Parts: sequence; structure tokens; C-alpha cells
Amino acid sequence: MRDIAILLPYKENFTESSAGAASIWVKDYLNKSSLKNRSTVYGYLDDKSKPLLDNFKNLKLGKSFVKKNISYTDKLYKEYLKYNFKIIEIHNRPESLLYLIKKKVKSKLIFIYHNNPQDLRSSSSINERIFIAENTDQIYFVSNWVKNKFFEDLPYKHRNNCDILYPAISPIKKFPKKEKLIIFTGKLNSSKGFDTYGKSIIKILNKFTDWKALAIGNEPREKYNFKHNRFKILDWVTHSKILNYYKKSSISVVPSRWQEPFGRTAMESAAFGCATITSKRGGLPETFENTLYIKKINHHELSNIIEKLINNQSLRKKIQKKNWKNVIHKISDHVKKIDNLKYFFLRSKFNYNRGVNLKILHVSTFDERSDHRLFNISIANKISKGLIRNNHDVINFSYRNYLSKNFLTKNNKIINDKVTNIVENYRPNLILLGHNNILENNTLSEIRSKYNSKIILWYEDALGYRGEGPNWRNNLNLIEKNSELIDQYYLTTHPDEIKTNIDKKKLNYLPIPVDPNIENLKIYDFKNRYKDLFFALSHGVNFGKLKKGKSDEREGFINQLMGKFPNIKYNVLGVSNELPKWNYNFYNELIKCKMSLNLSRGKPLKYTSSNRIAALIGNGIFTFIDDKTKFRHFFNEDEVGFYKNIDDLGKKIEYLLKFPNKINKYAKQGKAKYFKLFNNKIITKQIIEKTF
Repeated sequence: MRDIAILLPYKENFTESSAGAASIWVKDYLNKSSLKNRSTVYGYLDDKSKPLLDNFKNLKLGKSFVKKNISYTDKLYKEYLKYNFKIIEIHNRPESLLYLIKKKVKSKLIFIYHNNPQDLRSSSSINERIFIAENTDQIYFVSNWVKNKFFEDLPYKHRNNCDILYPAISPIKKFPKKEKLIIFTGKLNSSKGFDTYGKSIIKILNKFTDWKALAIGNEPREKYNFKHNRFKILDWVTHSKILNYYKKSSISVVPSRWQEPFGRTAMESAAFGCATITSKRGGLPETFENTLYIKKINHHELSNIIEKLINNQSLRKKIQKKNWKNVIHKISDHVKKIDNLKYFFLRSKFNYNRGVNLKILHVSTFDERSDHRLFNISIANKISKGLIRNNHDVINFSYRNYLSKNFLTKNNKIINDKVTNIVENYRPNLILLGHNNILENNTLSEIRSKYNSKIILWYEDALGYRGEGPNWRNNLNLIEKNSELIDQYYLTTHPDEIKTNIDKKKLNYLPIPVDPNIENLKIYDFKNRYKDLFFALSHGVNFGKLKKGKSDEREGFINQLMGKFPNIKYNVLGVSNELPKWNYNFYNELIKCKMSLNLSRGKPLKYTSSNRIAALIGNGIFTFIDDKTKFRHFFNEDEVGFYKNIDDLGKKIEYLLKFPNKINKYAKQGKAKYFKLFNNKIITKQIIEKTF
């Protein structure tokens, strides 16, 4: 079954003799991919040419009266209609991407930028790039420099579907035997610095008679007359032959003036043990761990660097061995990133579902008005289910179903009357006010005196006076009402952080509970996670969407983190027009990620967190929490991550990314500990014991 199509740029020469950067990228990645047999490479070759891979299909073009690239892409579209590809991977032609988007193909679209996006047709303007960012399933850039050019002048600097996927190489196992040979490969023009190389080489060869030099490439638009009996200039040769020349060469020179999108020649020659000299243009500094930069691109400076390497053999060999040993772009590592993404896109629909002592009336909101959009973070539902698991009989009453937006007195009377009637019919032992204090004083007084029912209240919004959380003063005013008639309070803000006239003996800490039927994922076992860090914020769970013009301090925190640590792959909801997601859509974003960040509004307070903490740790994703929340009293560092500031957080994330097994182990241990301490059966058992 071939359900992945890979579209090369029109006229990209997918042959051994003339392969371009995109062709080599596709060949290298596909040869190592476990999805090779499900992939077909589409390109345009003449009938006599032999493609690099067997799974190549030629999109032959006849006479065309429209743009050839459009006709070429339309051929691919007809293949899509025939084979119904699940994934289409498009290389370096935004025009082809936009054509398929406008055709509304159902395939997942992956686009790879090999060049400056601002120099490509259909990608040069801000509006074009915004459209691409917001309508493409995944975008990869061959360097951070290319990514930065894409986001230049855009209203945001990050999108969850935008990542870097470098060109990569298979390192050679044995350090090769080196000759006294200096090499340059690429177009023989001034943009690539060939003029500088040629002048330097003539000078070097005149001085060092036992050295030779080589240049591989051509450029019909520029002519240079560099002649020396030990300086050989070859036309293009096959990519495999170029790699063999790198094996023999001692010094490689890449003195580009042009802003290189990446710089494959630098990466390859360094990996094959050359002492590689480069400029700092474009993405060249990202190719390998370089120490030989030419600061001013002129033949005097280049000659001095080459002469230093020739005269100092031990330095030359040290640099050669270092480059050979420290290859940073290994194809075996990089191919997993795109394979994981593709497996994620190819997977079948994920299955998220696995599987009386007291009479209790629970007056809360159970999310009917939102069609149970919030079922997985509803504390009300988790508490009711925990009580039922402890063999209590529970009736849920959703008071919000009787509220209008204007909260009329008439509605409030209806709620009080209905609760009074339910109590009359049901005679509960316990009235549980869930995140509300809606009942009037005389209603509560009548229930206590007439039926001897206990009355308790739980509340999950900010109450801490130090935390500067949203609306904490109004929230506190709300729960203080009727305090003489309420037996106990269970609050997600720790009582130590609350200043109130309520009797302190009535105040109890309520951890965010987990439920085994809701937090049932084992994200640490999921194999194809391709994002590093998950974070989600919203402007109110009941509102459900982002509010125009509104932001909070968490957005500033995450933007600083992304700015300081750009190599981390983020999956951020609620920022950059990435709308909040809920229930299974929320889980669908979560399972892409290796780790998560739990960050609440306001200052961090003791044991205080938003309700998402349960959805994170409880579903088996390793989660970072601000150290000042003091959750360290419950969890060890091999269960939950603790950070002191943005820099500490970023460094710990980068460190753990080197040890995926540790991440999974810690996430598993964190989930186990959270369920041991805070599952809804234990929490509700403690509530009942304390209340009675």
C-alpha cells in the first residue's frame, strides 16, 4: 500500500549524476525511513534518466498553455484522486502547496522549505506566509535561519506546525586516510565565494609545493581563469563521488557570500573528516560544530587560515577528528522525527476509552450546557464519580441550566425552589455545593434544621491573597457568604494562602482529582511523539475560545521560553491564534508531546494549580511545575519536574530530551504517584471522613 506521495520541485533532477539538494534530502531520508515501502516519489525526468530510487513515478508533461509547475502539480492531484493519499509531502514549491490546499485535498500536507521562503513564488508576502502557516498540517525548514525568514514580519514567531528538520548524513565509521588536498564544491561563482577560493589557492599552491587543490562544479554565467598545475577544476560529478573526494581531502572551503539556507557541503565535508572553513552566512553555522570561520570573505584572510592549518599538522588533525566524531545531523536520528509525524497522521482513530452509605445531593455544573465539552477537566463530575465508587448514592443537579446570562432574581428563586423540592423528595445526608454558593441563606437554614443535612462547599478558582490570581477577591467574597451554615470548605487554593473571616478549622485543601476512566492514557508508552513540550491556556473554560485583545502573564512566560530556547519543539495552545482545545481534541494535542508545562495564572502558591494538572500528570506525560508551588512535598524529581525560573526550565527540558527513556520512566512514576495520592476515590473518601 503506497499512501504517501512525495512531490519534488518541478525540474528537480532526481538522478545520481545531477541530484539537487531536495533530491538528496528525499533520497537520504527515504532510504532510512520505515515508511519507504508506503511512499512514492513524484518528479519530472526524461525517459532516459534513471531515478535515484525505485519507488519513483514520473509526472510526464505534454504541451502546456499554463504555468508548467501548475500543470505538474495538477498531475499529482490526479494521482491523489486515483490513490487517495493519506499524506502528501511537498518540497520547496509553495505554489504547489497552495494549489493542493485550494483543491481541498483530504491528505495531510507536509511542506519542506529548502530555501528562503521570501524568495519563493507564493510565499514572498506576509499574507501568503500566514495562509501557509495556518492551512498546512506540518511545515519543516532545513535550518533555523530559514525558519526565521519565514516568520519575519509575521504577527507571531511560532506555530505548533512549524519545525526544523535539517539535512542529515550517515557518518562514516572509520576515519579516512587523508591526502594533502584542499577542496571546494558548488557553483563556481562569486556568491559561493569561488573567486576568493581561487585567488587563495594559487597563493597557497605556490608556497606549499606538496599540496593539491580541487574545485567541483560549474557556472556558465561567470568565468574565472585560475590555472595551476596542481589545481584541478572538475565539472559536476555524482554525489557519491563528491563524498569520496571529501574522504581524501584534508581541508574543505565554503566561503559563501550568499545567505546559504543550510550548507550541505559544509556538513558533509566536516562529517567526512575535513578541516572545514566556512563563512557565517545564512544557515552555515548550523551545519556542524565549527571553529574555522572566515570573518571577512577575502583571499588574504582565507589564505591565512589555510596556511595555519597546513603549517600546524596537529591542529589540523585535531579539527578533522573532532568534525568526524561530532556529527550533529545524523540521518538515523532525524528520520525518526518525520516518521513519527507520518505515523501519527497515518494512525487509525485513537481509542481513548479502556475500559450506599450516604445520600448526597451535588449542586454544581456538570457541563450539559456545553454538551460535555469539559468532561475531562470537570472536577464536579470526578467528585461525583469518586463518591459513587465509595458506595455513596449521588444525585447531580446542574444549577447553571436554570441561569440566564443576566442572572435574574427570578432564576435564582427557581434554583432555590428546585433544590428545596429535591431535598424534600430525596432527603440527602449531605448537600455538596460544587464551585458555587448559589443557595440563599434561608434555603440552607431550612435544609439544616428540617433534614439535618450536612452542607459543604468545594471551590477551584483563585482565592490566594498573595497570588494576584484572576478575581481572587470576588471569589473570596462569594464563598464567605453563608459561612455560618456551611460545615466544611474544600478549596484548590491551600488554606495557608487564604485570608478570610471563615473559621480556619473549616478550610481544607482539595487537590485536583484524577479519575481512572478519564485520565486513562499512558502517554509514556506512545511511540510516535514528535513534539517536545505541551502547554495550553484559555481565556475561560466556559467561554471556550480566545478573547480578542486579551492576554495574561502566561503568554509572556511561554513567549520568553520559546525565545530563549528555540530548539525545543513546542505544542502551544491559546497563543499565536492556536485556539484552545477540549476533551479528545485536547488529548489529541497532548499525545504528540514528550513533556508538558503546568502553569497557572497569577503567582505560584502552595499546592495550588489549575485543573489541567490532573489531565497532564494523570495521563502519563512528564510535567514541569514551578518549584514555588511546593508540590515537591508530594512528588520527587523522578516523578514531576520542578523549575525555579525560565532558564532553569529550558535547560532541564533540553537535558531530558537527550534521555527519552528517563522522560517515559518519570512520566510513568508521576502518573502512579498522582493516582496513589489524588485519585477521586481517595479524595472523596477524605472529604466524607472530614465532614462526618
